[in-house]
Amino acid sequence: MLARNGFPVWLWGHNPALMERLSKERSNVQYLPGVPFPDNLQVCDSLARFPRHTRRYLVVVPSHAFRTTMSLLKRDVNIAADSTVVWATKGLEPGSARLLSTVAAEELGQSMNTAVLSGPTFAGEVARDLPTALTVASESAPVAEDVAGWFRGNRVRAYTNPDIIGVQIGGALKNVMAIATGISDGLGFGANARAALITRGLAEITRLGVHLGARRETFDGLAGLGDLVLTCTDDQSRNRRLGLGLGAGNQLDQIVAELGQEVEGVNTAREAHQLSKRHQIDMPISEQVYQVLYKHVSPQEAVQNLLNRDPRAEA
Repeated sequence: MLARNGFPVWLWGHNPALMERLSKERSNVQYLPGVPFPDNLQVCDSLARFPRHTRRYLVVVPSHAFRTTMSLLKRDVNIAADSTVVWATKGLEPGSARLLSTVAAEELGQSMNTAVLSGPTFAGEVARDLPTALTVASESAPVAEDVAGWFRGNRVRAYTNPDIIGVQIGGALKNVMAIATGISDGLGFGANARAALITRGLAEITRLGVHLGARRETFDGLAGLGDLVLTCTDDQSRNRRLGLGLGAGNQLDQIVAELGQEVEGVNTAREAHQLSKRHQIDMPISEQVYQVLYKHVSPQEAVQNLLNRDPRAEA
């Protein structure tokens, strides 16, 4: 997308052999077949060889590699103080449940220009240049507007949002809800159950986000409801497909191996459990996903646990 918008782009990855193959084939055949790299996209296998005049960075790595990647950027690239670092990673730091904005500040310093990119954006559809809307959140309005401008184009609508907490919480927790709806569909429970899980899932994501300082209205937007609906209802979602496999009775390790890519909701379910206990936030759907993934509770038992909860008002 950035290359199509006319920017010279250097694509780095941690696996030198893979980067050499991408450079030769001028395409990512494994994950984005049939999508050739634009001429102005170059492959780079070493951060130390990044052009020194670079001032714009987009980080798209799994959440478990986020801190390491930020540390490498600081060490090997020596990012200039006037640079802008943006990430599209949707998750929380494993083990600490920290927001990635906190991790970025710890690694790069508080004064660095930072922003988060989120919203309902399946990579395959973006790569095929299908219409997409996304949001850019930053505590600095000029930074958010500048970064949104990187992505705007004929097929992309990019919005800005000052709520960096809410955008990150929405992007992370929707993966847990996608596992829940996948489990429900894998058990054959139908559209009614799926709609209920999405709706009540949004309620508990909002509850946690607002408690942590997010704006309630953020969760009605692209990084909240938009991404939640996308991830919970379409089988391009790895998190949903993992849930489908669990609902069908398959083992977690087997499903993850077959998917062959990061499934962020697995780590995030553990961190959401930690946050809900730490802040005493009621998150029943997230809790049952955690129980299935980490405590050997069967999907059928998890559903029954949700249905057997004490009656309460919806509001």
